[in-house]
Amino acid sequence: MTENKTYPSTGSVSVDPVLDLDLPGTEVKVPLVIDMDGTLCRSDTLHEGMLSLIAHRPAALLQLPLWLAEGKAAFKGKVADRSVLDPALLPYDRDVLELIAQTRTEGRKVALVSAADHRQVKAVAAHLGLFDLVTSTGSSGVDGNLRGKAKADFLIGQFGAQGFDYLGDSATDLPVWKEARRAFGVRLSPGLQRRATAMGIDLVKVGDAGGWPMPALIKACRPHQWAKNLLILLPVLASQDLAGLPAALLAILCFSLTASAIYIVNDLLDLPSDRMHPRKRNRPFASGSANAVQGLTVAAGLLAVSIVPAALVLPVAFLWILLLYLVTTTLYSLTLKRKMMADVIGLAALYTLRIVAGSMATGIVLSPWLLVFSMFLFFALATIKRQAELEDLVLRGKTATVGRNLMVVDLPIYQAMSIAAAQAAVLVFALYSQDGEVQQQFGSPDLLLLICPVLMVWIGRMQLMTRRGFMTDDPIVFTLRDRVSLVCGVLMMAIFLVSAQGGRA
Repeated sequence: MTENKTYPSTGSVSVDPVLDLDLPGTEVKVPLVIDMDGTLCRSDTLHEGMLSLIAHRPAALLQLPLWLAEGKAAFKGKVADRSVLDPALLPYDRDVLELIAQTRTEGRKVALVSAADHRQVKAVAAHLGLFDLVTSTGSSGVDGNLRGKAKADFLIGQFGAQGFDYLGDSATDLPVWKEARRAFGVRLSPGLQRRATAMGIDLVKVGDAGGWPMPALIKACRPHQWAKNLLILLPVLASQDLAGLPAALLAILCFSLTASAIYIVNDLLDLPSDRMHPRKRNRPFASGSANAVQGLTVAAGLLAVSIVPAALVLPVAFLWILLLYLVTTTLYSLTLKRKMMADVIGLAALYTLRIVAGSMATGIVLSPWLLVFSMFLFFALATIKRQAELEDLVLRGKTATVGRNLMVVDLPIYQAMSIAAAQAAVLVFALYSQDGEVQQQFGSPDLLLLICPVLMVWIGRMQLMTRRGFMTDDPIVFTLRDRVSLVCGVLMMAIFLVSAQGGRA
């Protein structure tokens, strides 16, 4: 979020006509009028401004309904008072920029007329430097919210009916397209095109078709991260009680859908920092492939689908764990990830919470040793994840992250914590293998000790790969893609199964 930030001014906003006449008797060069949100910019600056405000001041969420009651124009003004987005980070539409460039080469003028708050629109116009006229909600001479019919009336007053071309993107632009000489649309859905045709509007499509970008939204759900939820199976494996398998699988589904909803919300709250990151800027919401409304709609649907079976089929204890996971991840997204040490402890706790969820879903009581082992192991992985980000900062010549309390000088501390936690995890697993209950459950329990050197090889290699700059942002995802890590996983599982059955008649 950018608070009270001043951008280069475009001067007082002009509302004079931009009509330009050639020599006497020649044709009038009709201006091209461009909408901003959803058109020039692939996202909506009001929605992103609200998200930025909530990310940095969560209490503002309670104020938003009160501001909205004052009217849409006043609402936009209050959001802009506290959050003007950096125009250099917004995802601009390349097809629209090309159309603007083509229009200017024809000697025609281009206007940016938007319903967004005038401070945000001025910031965008100053950054791009492409517009001869800039007018928006809150500009001098503009009353109320400049959208729909109000925008159409304004443009008619400036240029006359059929005296301008207009490029928009949504149903609110239909009254404006109706009064334009030529109507252009970007990311048009089939339904919107049908409505325009029914109104007698010859709508010219610019760029690709619109509608819901399902591939981008599926990518935003990060289905590859669902592998983390296999931890829910750990109580079933440790107890060798396959009767709990159906409940564990349903619990995995509930956790996966909930996690995807949280990933979407987290990405929406992290937009500014993601757009400055060399890889994260390609994420669906950061790149503008999908917008905030679509993301929040999908997130709400995923939550509904996950909570209903958890409430109706699985034990109540599991539902409480799922809700605790939801609350904790929300707190993590809003505040914990920006707090020193709370970040990595929170990540480790969320991993361990999955194992507890497996216990609650199946009714299988976990060994305390196993829970302690998981906390040390996942703390090691969490510090590796942050270590990877710091190594990336070093490679890029940066000294600190944006949106997180991480600095390059912290790198040796994270390395030390990771190594210490990993070695502690190996020690605790060795103690777990000698627990009385474990000795009774396994046919050859002492064979479990062979897992310890494999763990040391795996975690040690992860730390070395991180130090050499080969680690991706998430060590779990790296493990699933790394051949040596997969071999270690298969070897540990084989030892576990042999230990469980060994020595039994």
